Amino acid sequence: MLLVLDIGNTNVVAALFYGDELVHEWRMYSDTKRTSDEYTSTLLSLMRDAGVSQSSVKNAIISSVVPLLIGPFISLVDRITGKKPIIVSSALFPKLPIKVPETAAHEIGSDLVCNAVEAYATFQSPLIVVDFGTALTFTALDKNGYVQGIAITPGLRTAVNSLFANTAQLPSVALEAPADSLGVNTIHAIQAGIVLGYKGLVESLINQQKKDLASKTGCRYEEIKVIATGGLNSVLSPITNIFSKIDKQLTLKGLCRIAKIVGLEAK
Repeated sequence: MLLVLDIGNTNVVAALFYGDELVHEWRMYSDTKRTSDEYTSTLLSLMRDAGVSQSSVKNAIISSVVPLLIGPFISLVDRITGKKPIIVSSALFPKLPIKVPETAAHEIGSDLVCNAVEAYATFQSPLIVVDFGTALTFTALDKNGYVQGIAITPGLRTAVNSLFANTAQLPSVALEAPADSLGVNTIHAIQAGIVLGYKGLVESLINQQKKDLASKTGCRYEEIKVIATGGLNSVLSPITNIFSKIDKQLTLKGLCRIAKIVGLEAK
């Protein structure tokens, strides 16, 4: 099987693929203070609980937006598979079906590249990928798979945590859509501001990116697909119809696809 590791600012998502099928998925907290030994022990324990033998994992690929965790997870992969993993980086970009501008090649998050690869393979059309993570990102591609631009804003949970951390009397609240925008208590008021406010942000920014993408590349506004991913998409997806597709596992699938492109087996 193929081990894919999506190392984010909040969580590390580990998944196993057999061919194109995602057969197991686990989450661990991202913590630069944890050692490779600790992460290895945790993952092996999760694998044992799922009935997965260490010997069944043949290859691995890593996407990381946390540079300090790359080394520990390279060691983890070496201990589990006896091999070095593939790291998604600018060195791989020339082999991919999407194109990243040279000016952005050393800056773009590898998770966004994985998202773009999988989304473009799915639709083969101009598109925008909205990733609801620690940061909320909007990645726009044209019909030829060229990354035309990205927008970044704080994620929903990041916004709530910032509000809670920087005010004396406002509580941390669940990210749930309120019945309306007229808050009658503190929790309702924060949910109205954050959830409904972010609904407006997301819809407005997607609309603007669609207009800009159409103007810049000559595509039609109506043909631009919008794909949502990331765990927190579930907060907004029930209250908006702006998404063409929702795929929480888009990044993992993109990692698997990239692994196959560079010749790693997933069996």
